[in-house]
Order: sequence, then C-alpha cells, then structure tokens
Amino acid sequence: MLKLSVCLLTCNSARLLSQVLPPLLKVADECIVVDSGSTDTTLDICRQFGLTVHHHPYTAHGAQMNYATTLASYDWVLCMDSDEILDNEVVAEILRLKAGEDLDPVCAWRLPRYWYVLGEAVRTIYPVSSPDYPVRLFNRTTAAFNNRPVDDQVVGTSGPSNSRAGCVTIPFIRCTKSLVSSIVILPGW
Repeated sequence: MLKLSVCLLTCNSARLLSQVLPPLLKVADECIVVDSGSTDTTLDICRQFGLTVHHHPYTAHGAQMNYATTLASYDWVLCMDSDEILDNEVVAEILRLKAGEDLDPVCAWRLPRYWYVLGEAVRTIYPVSSPDYPVRLFNRTTAAFNNRPVDDQVVGTSGPSNSRAGCVTIPFIRCTKSLVSSIVILPGW
C-alpha cells in the first residue's frame, strides 16, 4: 500500500483553508504544512486540524515546494497550494491509487486544475488556460520542482525515463482567487 505525504504551502491562507484541508487529510498519511509568514488565522486553523506548521521564508514557489518535500516521511508526495481544493471524485481516485499495486517511481500524475475568479469559472488567466494540468503527485526520489522563478514545474531528476506522466481525467482541483489584487500581486507570477 502506497504511503503519501501531502505537502501544502500557506501564507495568509485562512480564507479557504477549512475547505482545503479535509479532502487532503483523507488521502494523506502525513500532511506537511510550510508557511512563509502568515499574519492571519492560518496557523490557528492548522492547529485545529492537528497539523504542525513548518516556517520557511519564501523565495520562489518551486523552492518552497522542494523544501516541503524534504520534510516528507514518504517518497510519494502530493504537492498542493492553499487555494486548491480536491473534489470528492479525486479523493476516491487517489485512495484507489494508494490501495493498488506498487507504483513505478518514475511515474507522475498530472491533475486538471480549474480556475475560478470571484466565484466564477474562467477559461484563461493569461498565460494559463483553464483547465491546466500541472504534475502534482510524484515520487520525490525521481522528480522535483525546477528552480524557475515563474511558471515552475515538476521535472525528472534522474534521466529521460522520468518523462512519463499519467493524467487523471476527472476535474478535481479548484483554484480560487477571490480578489483581483490576489491575481496581480501573487509572488512568483
């Protein structure tokens, strides 16, 4: 049975965190929260869910995710942002994946991410189309986030065989931005 570490980045994430955490905790054997300086109630919400928060200064998204994966107890990681909410169908899909046969460590899974702005579904937030398909579930021994300051992505770390990425076909990530300013001022964009 596959063990899964969920890596979650936070910074002033209180608005959606109570919606983000329950589905993540259903699939997680451990949940690693890395916070880069929240001043709202993010840390309190994490504690209410029984989570330990690791503090790490933010330099770039990929670097922050890579730091989170170094804290993982398990090699398989699901890397999420604090405004991405797993749908029930994908929770079931991940649980089936965890209960199945051992996975080839060079495989990774792209998860369709649907974007919402001010509560409305959007087709494009330039330069990203909705849905987009970022790799979110991978083995940290064979893949990691690259160090690009913008548009980072998961890449293989041990040769060309790491290019195999499956794709979950059900829509299951909602990335929500409630304020126009949060789209414009996001670090790393």
